[in-house]
Amino acid sequence: MKKITVSIPKKILFVGLDNAGKTSIVQSLMGIKNLPLFSKMNPTQNAKQVQIKVSDSEFNIWDLGGQALFREEYLRDFDKFIFGTSKLIFVFDIQDTERYELAFQYFEKIIDLTEEKVKGNDFEVSIFFHKFDPDLKRSNMPDAIINGLKDKVKAKLDGKNLFYQIFLTTIYAIFEKVVID
Repeated sequence: MKKITVSIPKKILFVGLDNAGKTSIVQSLMGIKNLPLFSKMNPTQNAKQVQIKVSDSEFNIWDLGGQALFREEYLRDFDKFIFGTSKLIFVFDIQDTERYELAFQYFEKIIDLTEEKVKGNDFEVSIFFHKFDPDLKRSNMPDAIINGLKDKVKAKLDGKNLFYQIFLTTIYAIFEKVVID
């Protein structure tokens, strides 16, 4: 008798402020390589879902629009969004230094709700310091800025019952991520 296996897609939740680059990352993961298209994208409204298949794995990716109105809804109805999630990816736009504090406040709220809802589950958190693009690398963005943000993120996550990793990411190499921790 042949054994039948059913593949259940893993749910990945992309969260962050508006214009952080979440949708561009998702499109890059889908194989879309038209970089000029990324600069003309409209903001994501509410939550968008896409299915991606990579080799034998399937992913159900939720891209949560980052405008203030939607962020409030996600926080209010967090159970609806976190249910069934195996990975949360929080995206910080490292070029948007003026909104670091706002992004970090949202990150803190998301992490507090996540820890409360996923206790004991197999769950991962990735933090993307996004838009670490080739021109930014060449401009020698002060390490102190990135390290300061990294230290704040680590201080929030250390001691939590969550596995996490922090990455520098860019879509200019289709999609690239480098562990910085």
